[in-house]
Amino acid sequence: MPIYEFHCNKCGTDFEFLAFSSSDKPECDSCGSKKVKKLMSACSYTSKGSGGETVSSSAGSSGCSGCSASSCEGCGG
Repeated sequence: MPIYEFHCNKCGTDFEFLAFSSSDKPECDSCGSKKVKKLMSACSYTSKGSGGETVSSSAGSSGCSGCSASSCEGCGG
């Protein structure tokens, strides 16, 4: 079940949508509009580093969907 990011054309809100099937149609979380546009999401992954530690990587964005910072150090996300 992929999670997609959308932008509402009516109120300007960005939100995530969990798709249970390809026929699921998202509605804006804020205003309920169905006039939404699918956004390009940055991919991320988690793997084991050379010393066995967990290493996370994100393509230019934080792990938080609501912020544009390059890391989550400031917010603890």
